[in-house]
Amino acid sequence: MTDRKAQLAENLAKVEDRITTACISAGRKREEVTLIVVTKTYPASDVRILSELGVRHVAENRDQDAAPKAAECSDLPLTWHFVGQLQTNKVRSVVGYADLVQSVDRARLVTALSKEAVRTEREIGCLIQVALDAQESGRGERGGVGTGGIEELGELVAGAPGLRLDGLMTVAPLTGEYAGRQQAAFERLMDLSTVLRRAHPAANMVSAGMSSDLEQAVAAGATHVRVGTAVLGVRPRLG
Repeated sequence: MTDRKAQLAENLAKVEDRITTACISAGRKREEVTLIVVTKTYPASDVRILSELGVRHVAENRDQDAAPKAAECSDLPLTWHFVGQLQTNKVRSVVGYADLVQSVDRARLVTALSKEAVRTEREIGCLIQVALDAQESGRGERGGVGTGGIEELGELVAGAPGLRLDGLMTVAPLTGEYAGRQQAAFERLMDLSTVLRRAHPAANMVSAGMSSDLEQAVAAGATHVRVGTAVLGVRPRLG
């Protein structure tokens, strides 16, 4: 085993232990929570090692990094998630490799994703990114739609050819009433998910929690956690 593989295996085991412990504390089964490893800034060689270690879900937030990496790893049994703010001019590239886009937050993006999914004969899973730091129908500092915009956007995704409404995603906000209150933020997301599922029962995915707050996300009921640093380590800045 290479040094890097040993390091990733050790980190992955620690994260697995954290998720398992959080599930036990919350009275949940471990299989109720899916680990997505966020591989941004890390090379395709790390993605290949993670796949060898049993990881099946990986995420990226920048298309210019993700597209070549996904192409290099196209032989692996992976589900690719796009989790960053997505500009419409990058949609064609992203639809080429992403199985799910977790950052859907405006009508124009839905239209662009649908058009490209139909053109390539793919079905793309979509999560509405919820901004808990935004005004009712505004947008958040790190993307996302305010809580008042979820229903309309959800209907738009559900009715768009080539797209599948899978659920909701959030990032713990840095400002507003939920700043520093991750579990409260994630519990609010679960309440919003309950409302969405009344109209769209299959949209049951709730993506919340990262390296620093995955326990709070699991406690709140998240179905997916997005972990980068805790698995891959802190990458030195370039330059």
